[in-house]
Formats: sequence, C-alpha cells, structure tokens
Amino acid sequence: MQQLTGQDAMFLHAEMDGFPMHIGGISIYDQSTAVGGRVRFKDILATFARRVHRSPIFRRKLKRVPMGLDQPYWVDDARFDLEYHIRHIALPRPGDWRQLLIQVARLHAQPLDMKRPLWQIYVIEGLNNIDGVPPGSFALYTKVHHAAMDGATGVQFFGAFNDMEPNPVEEESPDWVVQPEPGNTRLLGRAYLNNLRKPWQIVQLARQALPARKRLKQGKEEDLFQSLEDKEPTRFNRDLSPHRVVEARKFDFEEVREIKSAVPGATINDAVLTIISGAMRSYLESKGELPENSMVAGCPIDVRDESEQEAGGNMIGLMNVALRSDIADPMQRLQAVHEQANRSKAYAEAMGPRIGLDIADTVPGGIISSVMRLSVAAGMTEKNVMQHTIVTNVPGSPFQLYLCGAELVDSFGIGVLAPGMGLFHTVTSAVMNKKGSIIIAALSCREVMPDPEFYAECLQASFAELLQASREPRGKKSA
Repeated sequence: MQQLTGQDAMFLHAEMDGFPMHIGGISIYDQSTAVGGRVRFKDILATFARRVHRSPIFRRKLKRVPMGLDQPYWVDDARFDLEYHIRHIALPRPGDWRQLLIQVARLHAQPLDMKRPLWQIYVIEGLNNIDGVPPGSFALYTKVHHAAMDGATGVQFFGAFNDMEPNPVEEESPDWVVQPEPGNTRLLGRAYLNNLRKPWQIVQLARQALPARKRLKQGKEEDLFQSLEDKEPTRFNRDLSPHRVVEARKFDFEEVREIKSAVPGATINDAVLTIISGAMRSYLESKGELPENSMVAGCPIDVRDESEQEAGGNMIGLMNVALRSDIADPMQRLQAVHEQANRSKAYAEAMGPRIGLDIADTVPGGIISSVMRLSVAAGMTEKNVMQHTIVTNVPGSPFQLYLCGAELVDSFGIGVLAPGMGLFHTVTSAVMNKKGSIIIAALSCREVMPDPEFYAECLQASFAELLQASREPRGKKSA
C-alpha cells in the first residue's frame, strides 16, 4: 500500500457537491489506419487487459484511516472489474463537434465512485461530421481523479495504452498478486506514528519560511516581483452550477513559435497566455464586463526534481501571472505578459516552489477540508479573487501515437473547476497527424459561459490577431 501525500489528499478534501475533482482528456483516433480499417470495442478491452500493470492507477482504490486521523492510502482492489471502468457509447447522427463536446461535458460533470479505482474511460463512436477528422473515427474520453495524478503523471497513464507504432509486439501481462487491505488497527498505529512527527514538521516548515521571508523582502525592495493588487471579480468568479461546458481549438506549433519569436526572449508559454488573454478580453468585452485592471492566471508548475520524475501523484506549485488584458494591442500585450511571467517566476523562486507541498503534508487534512468548506459557505471564494482562470500546460507525446493501430489525430486535456474559479484552460502540445500542434481547451460552467462556441471563436480570433501582428514590420502597430 502507498499513502497519499498531503497534496494528493487535498484534492479529496476539496471535492464537494457539484465540484468533482477529476481531470480528463479527449483523444480522437482514425480507425481506418488499423488492420482491416476497424477497431472493435473488444480489441480496446483486450489491449487494456494486457496493460493494466503498466500504471498503478488502474487497479488501486482508496482506503481511509478511521476518523480521518491520517491521510488515506492506495490499496489493491481485489474486485477490480475492467469492464466497469471502460464503457462504450455512440453519438447520435450526424456526430459533429458540438455533440461530442456536449456529451463529454455531461460525463465530466459526474463524480467518480470513491469505492472503486478512481478512473473511467468512455469509447465514443459515431464521429462522422467533424472538420479535420476522418469519418468513422472514435474518441476516448478519460477521467482520473486529481488525487491519483497530475498533468505530468497523466502522460505516463496515457502512455500505458498508446503505442508509437501501428502494430507493436504485444507483451504478456504478468500475474497480478493482490496485496491484502490493511486493517484499522494497523492504520491507526501508523497514524499515531505519523502524527508524532507533526511538531518536527512544523519546526522544519518554520525554518523554511524564515529565509523565504527574507528573499521576498529583498525582492520587493529591488522591484523584482509583479504587482497583482485590485483583482476585480468577473463572471468566472461567481457562484457556479454543477453543469459544465467544454471547447477547444488547435493551433500549428510553428505558427505559435512565430508569434513568440516576435518578442525577444518570449517563450511558447508567453504566447499561449497572450492568446488566452486576448480571448478572455474579447469575450468579456462583448458582454460589457471587461475589468479595468489586468486579469490574472494561476499557472501550475511541476516541482519534481530529477530523482522524482517517476514518482506518481501530485507535485505541483502555483504561480500567478498578470494576463495584461488591460492592453488592447496584441504585441504590446505579449511583451507585457513576457515581462510579468519573468517577475512571477522570480517571486515563485523566492517563495520556494515546494512550500505548498510542505504545508499540505504538515497541516491535517481535516483542517484543510474545514477551511475550504467554510470559505465557500461564507462566499469568500467569490469576494476574494485569487485568479480569473487557471492555465495548465500538459506535455503530450513528441511522437505519433496509435491505439490498436488507429492513428491519434486529436488530443487535449480537461481540468477541474472549484468554487470561485469558473474557467480552466488546459494547453496540450503534441505530435498528431505527424505534425506539431498546440491545443487550448477551456472548461467552464454552463451558466457563466452559455456560449462556449463563441469563446472558442475568441481564442481563434486572438491567435489570428497575434499571428498577423507578429508578421508586421517592427515598429508598425497592428490595426
């Protein structure tokens, strides 16, 4: 058995009615490339049956400590049923993009069964009328609880059932020896020993805080950090319904690289943040709701070191970046986002990127859970705006992938919403159709974003505006 870290367990404590804490993804495959031009559902089941040993996420479930005296554990599910977790559905005709995303949004709004391994996959057939997707293609919608993995470990999970060649040599799945679940007496004994270490952990945390405070003070004196004061709430920070909407747009990687190259030192991430900034600006401006001050994005960062690259679970820091949505000119906005991102990185380094992990491991989960629920009940999540959106970067495969011989033609991730945080962007970079692409996907609440197609058009328009501006002679303002 393996105990959840404090940050893993935090996603369990954060789960509330209407706010499931699983992340997801959509992968679209062209089955015409498979042998015989067809992939059957039983072929997909057989592939997973041979490969469930590749990731521990597949066959383990939660085991909670009595009275919540310690963090839960992952244990083997002796009654693991693959066909419960992998399901088969089809879109009605004509099987277009909106139908797919409406179906996925409904599935994404449904919580996982906490008594089983925390994942599900839906094989969705009938994709016959989607631009750029061959008729007869199928999709996999995958959802996994955030307590089990973050974006980085999600790549490992995804790789467990995809191949880098159409017809790989299949391996034999090793026999599975189920480890018995620990009894309550053993769990309580471990909880007692773990809690004895808490005072020392608090002392260690305080020791880390002192130099961090010194670094922050020095950075402020030297004006190294960005100012994120006076964050005005938007429609994305208000009370949210349990209903979800999903949209996504794909962009050519080389064109995004062209955009970032227009500003010396800018990165691909800077360009993507500027695309999102322009989209949010246009969307809110169309409704007469554009805030006067810059909106802010929370950007998760992977804080694993080299020795932790194979570790599962979550190891995430967070930095806030001003999106400079108060700047109309696209190139000036990109320049400002680049500068603000550098200042935000300086702040995160001064604070210590792993301090969030240490706090989550030190503070008892019951206290974290109570604070979260009290904040929601008091309306503090809507009154005290921390970010206007979350933007997370999920690296995809740098190689063309296949499932049962079917070629991957589209793939993007889907995040989570939390009280007061009603817009989540997932940025996926990968090779699909043997071409580098960047996909920006947006998850929101149906009541605050009743028109997700329009928001996707705003993303497309923001990208086009930036690309055009990047190609203009230096010193000439874009129209």
